[in-house]
Amino acid sequence: MIAEAKALQLPTKFLEQIPAQFVRFEFEDLHAYAAEYHPAEHRMVLNRSLSLNAAGGTLRPLKRLTHKELETLYHELFHAYMDFLEQTQSANGPGLLAFAREQQRCRYQHVLITPLLQKKDQKEERFLSETESWEVLNETWAIFIGWAVWTQLEVGKPAKGAAQPFSPSGWLARLEKADGEADLKGYYEPEDPSEQAMARKRFLAPEFRLSAQELTTLMKEVLGSPVELIRQAEAVLKRPRLSVSTQGTCQIPPTP
Repeated sequence: MIAEAKALQLPTKFLEQIPAQFVRFEFEDLHAYAAEYHPAEHRMVLNRSLSLNAAGGTLRPLKRLTHKELETLYHELFHAYMDFLEQTQSANGPGLLAFAREQQRCRYQHVLITPLLQKKDQKEERFLSETESWEVLNETWAIFIGWAVWTQLEVGKPAKGAAQPFSPSGWLARLEKADGEADLKGYYEPEDPSEQAMARKRFLAPEFRLSAQELTTLMKEVLGSPVELIRQAEAVLKRPRLSVSTQGTCQIPPTP
């Protein structure tokens, strides 16, 4: 997979850290979700349509996956990466896992949610459990990783039969749009049975979309993005936002 990703000029930094046998791929006829990752078993379940000849045996070559399918795959691969880090890194030392645990503590335990996605101005306060806050952080970050890959592919779509080189300006323009529309925010499945009965997923309010600090850390530590692109992307997310909440801010230095 890594060789295929490199051939497509897709990010491989975090993929190269996951041992080849760490994740077990399975294929099923999924209906409720596009894919699922089960950390307890290190098992990734993808829709059967992503398998070679839809036979459910092995993943199709990456070059034969659509941009949306690659977005889904990278989203789930990031979950596998975080699972791997939990097995190997200390949450008290340096590294992405320590940064994640700090963000979970200071940013994702006391949040605002949007009960109805169609009405972003309606918000409710929630105090999340350890499981819920960890899930919503992981989903927020995985959404960005998938989005970053999808956007890279979209801005490089072939024109008149020839693939276009990666366009940083096009990628940054889409980042600005995604941030302005608060697309880069996560969700969690509530543990409370009474709330589960009302909604299977709870989505964060716009104030809790991906922060500049999270963006730069993920681009550096996970995607291995060029330094200049990281700098420009950080500048995009540091521009004044319409929806800002001090609840969603961590006053800590970025990962070195």
